[in-house]
Amino acid sequence: MEQKRIATNRKALHNYEVLDTYETGIVLKGNEVKSIRGGHINLGDAYASINKEEVFLYNMHISPYEHSRLEECDPLRIRKLLLHKKEIKKLMGKVKERGLTLVPLELYFNKGNVKVKLALARGRNARDKRDELKKKDAQREMQRAFREKHK
Repeated sequence: MEQKRIATNRKALHNYEVLDTYETGIVLKGNEVKSIRGGHINLGDAYASINKEEVFLYNMHISPYEHSRLEECDPLRIRKLLLHKKEIKKLMGKVKERGLTLVPLELYFNKGNVKVKLALARGRNARDKRDELKKKDAQREMQRAFREKHK
């Protein structure tokens, strides 16, 4: 599969515990795609929400394309995500029941189409974040010690 990663949301991996992921399409305008190809995108504060059995992406910033003639292009406009009805209904149930959140993890090209990797996630509190950092540090130290031993 030919995939070219455009942007990742590292903040989401720190703030949320990812339970499940979905590959979704996204509805974009032509000048937005050109701007994305140039890498002028920010997923930092983006999140998704379900309204009337449709999934929308909020706060994803796509800078206006420099050579576009359209002056009125809102970089933070709400964009529709494309999922099957079964997936949307399943997500609706999980989000309502358990209090989970939909967060975009990354944006990439798949066979020429822009795709969003959407995660069903649970928010982490400060203690969980510290515990995760401790685990990563311990793992890093073990790898360092192993490399030093085998030199």
